[in-house]
Amino acid sequence: MSDAGTPQIAAASRRGGRRVLPGFNLTLGYTLLYLSLIVLIPLSTLVFKTFAMSWESFWAAVSSPRVLASYRLTFGASLIAALVNVVFGLLVAWVLVRYKFPGKKLVDALVDLPFALPTAVAGISLTALLAGNGWIGQYLEPLGVQLAFNRNGVVIALIFIGLPFVVRTVQPVLEDTERELEEAAMCLGATRFQTFTRIIFPAIAPALLTGFAMAFARAIGEYGSVIFIAGNVPMVSEITPLVIIGKLEQYDYAGATAVATVMLLMSFVLLLVINALQVWQRKRSGA
Repeated sequence: MSDAGTPQIAAASRRGGRRVLPGFNLTLGYTLLYLSLIVLIPLSTLVFKTFAMSWESFWAAVSSPRVLASYRLTFGASLIAALVNVVFGLLVAWVLVRYKFPGKKLVDALVDLPFALPTAVAGISLTALLAGNGWIGQYLEPLGVQLAFNRNGVVIALIFIGLPFVVRTVQPVLEDTERELEEAAMCLGATRFQTFTRIIFPAIAPALLTGFAMAFARAIGEYGSVIFIAGNVPMVSEITPLVIIGKLEQYDYAGATAVATVMLLMSFVLLLVINALQVWQRKRSGA
């Protein structure tokens, strides 16, 4: 495009403020309608159903010993799984970015497998692998190591479904880091540990925190892959989504909505944390 057309384009933009694609009001209305039908109305129904309960009945539903035990397992296992994924997700992203090896594209594609794989299939596969008669479990169980049908199985399932969130969040940031800074640091006498802690880690820390928050949030709401390997023993290996399903099967709709509201509030808090971390990451990358 010639420079002669630039003043005319700028003048037209100042006069009308028009967009290249018209229909903002229509698309905005469609977007709000779509979000209302799919997200806002169902969630508001859940909240209104909870408000219909008295405070005593609500507190009794969300603070019973069985529900509290499910909270501890769900949030505790999700936290452990997210922390494990931070470490190994960083290692996987580092290998995929910094090294070339045969089958690299295959490994890179396998990272996304938990995204595409149905969660029920993942749970059945992990159970067949880690149960007492499984390929790996048959050798570990005689040694006293039981990885299925207990809390260990819950953590393993959550690690499986959460790993891609950390890898795919850290990987592009590692690709954009300037290797010249690392080379300059090493030329100035910095050790590998100093180069990592002072040059690389500050650059990837926001992305790492974002990946941790996303993996943690995903693990809290996981259901399909966990119920097959957890054992689902009340007070021992029962996750909160399963408690909600159990209350619905018992026609305890008030109790189910009360527990679901608590999970909804936690999801909103995690969503705010993730958005704040993403804003921080953009500011750090822009600086």
